Amino acid sequence: MAAMKKQNRTGRPQGLPSKTQILEFIQSSDRPAGKREIAKAFGIKGQEKIALKKRLKDMAEEGLIDGRKTAYHRMGGVPKVTVLKVVEIEDGEPIAVPENWDPDSKDKPPRLVVKESKKVAALKRGDRFLARTEERGKGWIAHPMKKLPARTEGLMGVVEFDGGGKPWLAPVDKRVRNSSPIGDLGEANEGDLVLAEPMGKSPRAKVKVVEVIGDPLAPKSFSLIAIAKHGIPHIFPQEALEEAQRVAELPLSDEKREDLRDVPIIAIDPADARDHDDAIWAEPDGNGGFNAIVAIADVSFYVRPGGALDKEARKRGNSVYFPDRVVPMLPEILSADVCSLVEHEDRAAMACHLHISPEGKVTKWRFTRAIVRLAANIAYEDAQKAIDDGSADDVLKNLWGAWKLLFKARQARDPLDLELPERQVRLNDEGQIEEIAVRERLDAHRVVEDFMIAANVAAAKALEEKAAPVVYRVHETPSREKLMAFKEYLASQGRPFAMGQVITPGIFNRMLKDISDPAEKALIMEAVLRSQTQAYYGPANAGHFGLALGSYAHFTSPIRRYADLLVHRALVDSYKLEQPKPKGKIPEGSGLSDRDRTALNQITDAISQTERRAMEAERDTIDRYVAAWLSGRVGETFDTRITGVQGFGFFATIENLGGDGLVPVSTLGREYFRYDERAQELTGEDSGKTYAVGDRLKLKLAEANPLTGALKFEVPDSDGSGIEKRGFRPPPKKKHFQKGKGAPRQSHAKGKRGRPGNIRHQGRGKKR
Repeated sequence: MAAMKKQNRTGRPQGLPSKTQILEFIQSSDRPAGKREIAKAFGIKGQEKIALKKRLKDMAEEGLIDGRKTAYHRMGGVPKVTVLKVVEIEDGEPIAVPENWDPDSKDKPPRLVVKESKKVAALKRGDRFLARTEERGKGWIAHPMKKLPARTEGLMGVVEFDGGGKPWLAPVDKRVRNSSPIGDLGEANEGDLVLAEPMGKSPRAKVKVVEVIGDPLAPKSFSLIAIAKHGIPHIFPQEALEEAQRVAELPLSDEKREDLRDVPIIAIDPADARDHDDAIWAEPDGNGGFNAIVAIADVSFYVRPGGALDKEARKRGNSVYFPDRVVPMLPEILSADVCSLVEHEDRAAMACHLHISPEGKVTKWRFTRAIVRLAANIAYEDAQKAIDDGSADDVLKNLWGAWKLLFKARQARDPLDLELPERQVRLNDEGQIEEIAVRERLDAHRVVEDFMIAANVAAAKALEEKAAPVVYRVHETPSREKLMAFKEYLASQGRPFAMGQVITPGIFNRMLKDISDPAEKALIMEAVLRSQTQAYYGPANAGHFGLALGSYAHFTSPIRRYADLLVHRALVDSYKLEQPKPKGKIPEGSGLSDRDRTALNQITDAISQTERRAMEAERDTIDRYVAAWLSGRVGETFDTRITGVQGFGFFATIENLGGDGLVPVSTLGREYFRYDERAQELTGEDSGKTYAVGDRLKLKLAEANPLTGALKFEVPDSDGSGIEKRGFRPPPKKKHFQKGKGAPRQSHAKGKRGRPGNIRHQGRGKKR
């Protein structure tokens, strides 16, 4: 047992105090506390006084205490200029904490509200920046001066040991090529998936393990990697869970609600859906058109502005869907039960009543709060089968009849029509991969999609009519810069593109329709996709280019999107749909709060960021599942299509499966390949052989790494000698040895475990 520090008669430990002990002494001292008083209190003498002086100077530079030597005062732990890190977005404003917070401190790091500027804006969770700080009232404000590069990028990985017994962190981020030496293993063992942080500022600094996640190749671990890597909140605070339990018990009164329980409304969803936001119904109006109802879960009745539930939902922004789990925006008691529209159960709904003309245009709309009792929950495949084999009842037949009119109007609008296959990972009960396939696109999907689009347009226009705040779903027209790049690319393919014309989605559609060769069509489709802007949420309307709509909002998925919940609240206000005040500890009001209205810009920026975060996490996870699925098929040849070209090689995806992999230019032989950025192609200087976006070719799978999701291919006649494994650790610098003075140690780039980074995990902690 380690010897305990000596204590004086006051019971205070003797010897050089920690920063925490110094702060506690300053706080509790009944007289001014300077260096002399601190030294006396802790019995510091001789050389230890020099160490104390240095520690006090460090604390002053860190902002823990002021710099006066006669009497130090605690400063709250925030230097005047320091490096901060964004930990969350609250009400549209970034919240940051000091990056270098004393780990010995018992105090939580202070939270600073970031006041963004034109120079430093659009900060998101995980961003680092240099800031000037000031204390204002009882809180702290940060004024960003400069955005800094990420220090923690790729610091999730698997613990490995080299031949000399030294631990390394093999990255799970496919953008990170090299392993990092581990200086502090903590509780981690070989083979563990861990989170780590740098122990210094050097790019090659050692890292410290801060969290052990577990076995990286265990069933259902790939989504955990994405959750940790992207910082997705997945544990609900206790106060949010308690509020969810309270609101779940609210009685569903028919007061101020339209009773639609006798209307045979149905929900058509994926067979494995756990939350059901929307349900639909239609019947002929006798004049060639249809009357329809789109019933949406009335989440705004349960999630009130200002409550713990609202705060957590706003922080999450949206649900995140992985093959093995859902990270919901709302606690499960709401998302999968009370708010979910399920058959034969009374549910609170926001009803959008539509009139569809014989031409397929929505000519009238109104919104009510309602009680619904669904006639059925039907899977897409079952609904489609009933229509195809003639066994459908009148409810389904009427929905298809109304949809044919909506589809007619859609064709007249001519929205952007890109054939973008969606990969679907199917797992068995043990979480093992059963199948990876491209999701089949049915008319049943289009029926639901077009009803949802009609309701979303109605919501946006209804709020515009009422001059109410709108959270628009914005997809802007391609920028001139992107169109110029598109024009140059088409010119390289011998195709014209006029810049003077009004750009509409139909221009792209007609261009693609005129191409008969599948390979060329895929090539141009990739170029069209690159020319598009990214959709976002915002309070200013700029239209939806892709859907060819002037006004568009998201209204139909409030269980899983915060933007839709804000639209519901605006409709509550505009149509005077407020319900009687519930009893108990439930926040008042279900319409927009003052905070919703005044901070709408910041809130929509924040939820646009969380949406992008979710998309990246979902895509990364699918890539890992695909790599795991293919890891047993290394060496096989696949039909692929080139999806991207760079100077260092080209990327290809396996057709009908997905999974992008790199073919390094170094594996194409001794010939020199020229890169044409405008044409997006590599051309062999001697042979004239080209590799261009859209080309189809057979490639051999050279590597599939489930931890990173990375694939590498090679052309079938290549020896693959240029393929560098991820996680490669460079050998140590060679040392000069004099004869007879010993021999160099074995390089840690190799050893009993073979080439590092080429992970073939056989069980947690086992030798590989």
